[in-house]
Amino acid sequence: MLSSSNRTARRGRLWCLPTALGVSCGLAGCLSGPNFVAPPAPTTTAFTSSPLRELQQGGTQVDSALSEPAQWWSLLNSSQLDQVIEQALRANRTLEAARSTLAQARALDVVSESALYPNLVLDASAGRNKYGAAFLGPIKLAPFTFYSIGPAVSYTFDFSGALRRTIEQQHAQTLYQQHELDAAKLTVSGNIAIQAVAAAAARAQIDSLTDLLDDDSKDVQLVQAAFEAGSGTRVDVLTAQSQLANDQTLLPPLRRDLSAATHALALLVGEAPADWSAPEFKLEDFTVPSRLPVSLPAELAHRRPDILAAEAQLHAATAAIGVASANLYPQVTLSANASLQSTTLRTLFESTSGAWGFTGSLTQPLFNHGALRAKQRAAIQAMHASLANYQQVLLSSFVQVADALESLDHDQALIDSEQAALATSAENLSLTRESYRAGNSGVLQVLEAQRQNQQARLGLVRAQSQRLQDTVQLLLALGGQIPTT
Repeated sequence: MLSSSNRTARRGRLWCLPTALGVSCGLAGCLSGPNFVAPPAPTTTAFTSSPLRELQQGGTQVDSALSEPAQWWSLLNSSQLDQVIEQALRANRTLEAARSTLAQARALDVVSESALYPNLVLDASAGRNKYGAAFLGPIKLAPFTFYSIGPAVSYTFDFSGALRRTIEQQHAQTLYQQHELDAAKLTVSGNIAIQAVAAAAARAQIDSLTDLLDDDSKDVQLVQAAFEAGSGTRVDVLTAQSQLANDQTLLPPLRRDLSAATHALALLVGEAPADWSAPEFKLEDFTVPSRLPVSLPAELAHRRPDILAAEAQLHAATAAIGVASANLYPQVTLSANASLQSTTLRTLFESTSGAWGFTGSLTQPLFNHGALRAKQRAAIQAMHASLANYQQVLLSSFVQVADALESLDHDQALIDSEQAALATSAENLSLTRESYRAGNSGVLQVLEAQRQNQQARLGLVRAQSQRLQDTVQLLLALGGQIPTT
């Protein structure tokens, strides 16, 4: 029997244990990693270092105060494009996979949050045992059958913040998947617009080349008539026929480009090329917006999905530091169980079959050869890597916007030049043909004038399609608005 002094000392030791535990866990709660703070907005106020004079002279305004429509592609004013993009947003397989991945992340949110609550289970077991000498020494027990049923509950105290940091990390991963879905929608809609413009450009070049082949045929007839009348030579006839044959070789590559664009559109809308026909897009069906909603760099950092996704990854990496830091401190778990136990089924539910247990455990890492500290350092370095990746994504977005703006500026100058070249070459071709009919020019001059006119026609088509594609690239680089459904 304990003396009163021994009993007092024992009670003191028992009271000191939870007190020391509370102090250590309180300290751990203060050291469970840094709180995430979103990176500051960029201070730069412009995307390009020089003004976009050609765009301004061409009548296109870059307006940072102009809000972007809910569907960025509506600025191109193509009803056919609207229909194809809406179909793709519903049926594209990449988007379907991204939606499932987001749903998976949301389910994992629930899993992570469940760790904050007690875990209650019902245990039921039956078996037959025979114990040897290692259990009770010389006391021998006959083999017996046992039955047991009852609830068990366990709860882990999150003094160190490990569970809360884990939940925070999972929430950040879910947010990352949401932004990844938005980025995938933006990519799919952008690729459709680019392929639609490519198909329209190929079709316009085919039409232009068809007109050119008609001119080549007229030239052959003109030279053939002159040859038959005695004012031309056989060489002139062969030269005109050769020009026609050479120009005919330009058609197959353009038709191949048209097929490739339509097949790419089929893939984007989730259909096989044989089961879906793309609309016949034409360049004149698209409108180049006269006002471009170019947001400021600081706003871009809060709207582009890839930037927001990189920020979410940085958040998750910051929370991971908290998890690694919390693992350095004690882990406290309480568990309890109550059950009915018996060696026969008929007595299992009698009052004398009751049994229970209560356990409290504390686990404190003592020696692991620096593994936990190394994991903490690794988490810190992973956070630094995520920060650098975020900054790289941010800078890349600024470069993409600047490239698109500069390209549009150069596109406007190119279109003006191509239009002037086409007008000059068309007039030159008409005069050269009149001169040939009058006998003042040779067939080589006619063919050269025709070649220049051909290059001017195709050059204008390419310049127009390039301006449309660069417009699409700009709207995408600005993080074009997309439906959230």
